[in-house]
Amino acid sequence: MKLSKNVIIGLVAVLLILIIIVLFLSSRSKQSQPQDGTTPSTESPSETMENTPKSGGLVEQIKKKLGGGSSQVTPTIAAELLEQKGAVKYAGETITYGNGFKGYYSAPVKDGIFPGVVMIHEWWGLNDHMKTMADLLASHGYRVVAVDLYNGGVATTPDDARSYVSSLDSAKAIENMRAAKAYLKSKGAVKVGSLGWCFGGSQSLQFALNEPLDATVLYYGTPVTDGVQLSKIKSPVLGIFGDKDEQIPVAKVNEFTAALLSAGVVNEVKIYPGVGHAFANPSGQNYAPEQTKDAWKKTLGFLTTHLR
Repeated sequence: MKLSKNVIIGLVAVLLILIIIVLFLSSRSKQSQPQDGTTPSTESPSETMENTPKSGGLVEQIKKKLGGGSSQVTPTIAAELLEQKGAVKYAGETITYGNGFKGYYSAPVKDGIFPGVVMIHEWWGLNDHMKTMADLLASHGYRVVAVDLYNGGVATTPDDARSYVSSLDSAKAIENMRAAKAYLKSKGAVKVGSLGWCFGGSQSLQFALNEPLDATVLYYGTPVTDGVQLSKIKSPVLGIFGDKDEQIPVAKVNEFTAALLSAGVVNEVKIYPGVGHAFANPSGQNYAPEQTKDAWKKTLGFLTTHLR
């Protein structure tokens, strides 16, 4: 059966139209794909740029391994940390200050007068978790220097951490924290406080004993119970503890509270029932999310009252 000339022409025309349609759709598809082969973002440019520090971003940091073992931040914990983020855009970077000390500085991007906080790490060292906490605090409108008291060392096992703590030069640590305070002052912070967890909580208290501050926060740091010694503190103190902490029993915390009162130091001491040492560390076995949220809320309220 022979096709007429008109039929052949018609079929060729249809075929050409189909080819044109396929090429057009293919071109549109390629344009919608990013050049690196990654999945296109569903966020707007303003969303993806907001609160993205130079260090790689808060979201990326909280997905990394935290100090103290091989635990990974779960999506649930990441979401919990993100819930605590403020609305202020910030940027974070590694800095050198004082006598060659290095630390992590995170602060609001916009110009303005913001209070300062010297943040002191746990016994693991200045790891990603501590940098994340610095970013979180900066997102609430603070200039933060997260100091590195281990000179670049980060412990991954308890033995490593004990080694770092035992070899700490206490005088050098105070010098480091003083230099961090001076750095924050140079950036325009009128008031400066301190904040630390565990080993860092102890150092936060020691800092207040050796340097005038405007606020001092310690999470389950070793208390000082000598009223005469505590009378050197000129700042209000917030202490966060757990009643199941075998390292710091409730009786010791109560002694600390009584000594602060006898020394005339304004203080707030909260003992959370049913939680142990390091309950605010998401990578630890004692992590207590609800108590951690409440403690962070108290911390922000305390800093607002005394630093703003």
